[in-house]
Amino acid sequence: MYAVLTFSYKLYLQYGSSETYYPDYMTNLVAKQSREILESLGYQAQVVPHATEPTMKLIINNKYVARVIEGCNSVSVIILFASFIIAFTGKIKTTFLYVLAGSVLIYVVNLIRVVILSIGLYHYPWRKDILHTVIFPAIIYGMVCLLWLFWVNRFSNHKESHE
Repeated sequence: MYAVLTFSYKLYLQYGSSETYYPDYMTNLVAKQSREILESLGYQAQVVPHATEPTMKLIINNKYVARVIEGCNSVSVIILFASFIIAFTGKIKTTFLYVLAGSVLIYVVNLIRVVILSIGLYHYPWRKDILHTVIFPAIIYGMVCLLWLFWVNRFSNHKESHE
């Protein structure tokens, strides 16, 4: 399942992207929604296409703080999450609803992660390495791990066959 979903996503990135949504629809959406959240928190925020790479520049109060790249859009994490849940499938309806709810939760937490990371980079740029490479990946992957554990212990057929 992981291979099929990842291959399909790579095909989408290669052939399905349009000029309307640079660099691709999901990355563009995450960048724009992050801007909207930042603005609702009182920051002046902008997102603009990067001139030399397929990313969106996130600017807070006229200070370029971050690039929103394809890896920031949470699709790869959602694919990993869904593949695991399907591998340890439960009832079809329960599996579908859990994948859907978990994917929405991952997407929302990722948006919050991008916003908080951007604010952190704006106020504490010298903490970039620990914020970007340690704390925020731990949050998103830790949450996915907890969702997986909950699924296996509560809903999967794997649990039922070992009781």
